[in-house]
Amino acid sequence: QVQLVESGGGLVQAGGSQRLSCAASGRTFSNYAMGWFRQVPGKDRDLVAVINLSGGTTYFADSVKGRFTISRDNAKNTVYLQMNNLKPEDTAVYYCAAKAGGSLYYTWVQYDYWGQGTQVTVSS
Repeated sequence: QVQLVESGGGLVQAGGSQRLSCAASGRTFSNYAMGWFRQVPGKDRDLVAVINLSGGTTYFADSVKGRFTISRDNAKNTVYLQMNNLKPEDTAVYYCAAKAGGSLYYTWVQYDYWGQGTQVTVSS
């Protein structure tokens, strides 16, 4: 089992920045690819960004490319999502997820473990 706990959400004005953190425990963190997803009521959980085991390879949804970065610190068992130039349409519950494996994984159904989610609200 892997336990994931997100933090860092809240209310921010459009154009502002926020950093989400996801702390993992329970298994060897460096064995898991990590992803950030987001969800608004009534819609599917959408990919935001993913990162491979070492942190050397990342992928971003087109909607956040150039504004968000994903990184990980395997020594701290933590993955981060730095969000800049936030827009009202970024408002959602953000989830981190873990998948055992050495690739990048782009769909939420592929992931084995999920955090509880953290709300990000961007006001216009």
